[in-house]
Amino acid sequence: MEIRPGEGVVFARVGESRDVVEGRIGAPVHPGRHSRAVYDTEPMLVITYTDGDTVELVEIANGGEEVFYDGIQLTYRFMDDVVAELAGRGLRAEPFDIGFAFEPGFAIFSMSSLPAAELDPGAPDDDPRRIVEGVSVAPIEYFREPV
Repeated sequence: MEIRPGEGVVFARVGESRDVVEGRIGAPVHPGRHSRAVYDTEPMLVITYTDGDTVELVEIANGGEEVFYDGIQLTYRFMDDVVAELAGRGLRAEPFDIGFAFEPGFAIFSMSSLPAAELDPGAPDDDPRRIVEGVSVAPIEYFREPV
């Protein structure tokens, strides 16, 4: 799945109404109109809605189809490799607690639930390399700390 930085993905775009998104991909896994909704898509989407029921943030979970930006595979790779490849394209990484945000509006993250041995079978149990487990898409301001 290709992301559109600052905008979303083909299934859901920042600023779209919940009704438009659900008309396209169906109802969320959990019934109701919660501010965060999980959708059974491939890959799985987690969408955060504003109080006005418009898309604020689109998160794409690792698993199944991988996530790409401009031909670069973002998910299911070592985070440092992804950051280096994006830097090679001129994108500056802004670190946060579980990953990195990039202009023009996306972030990669890891919950550290996948061991390095998942990608490198020879990795020791204490290998600190993190695997990108998901991508978030929103305008870059969403990812920045308030000043």
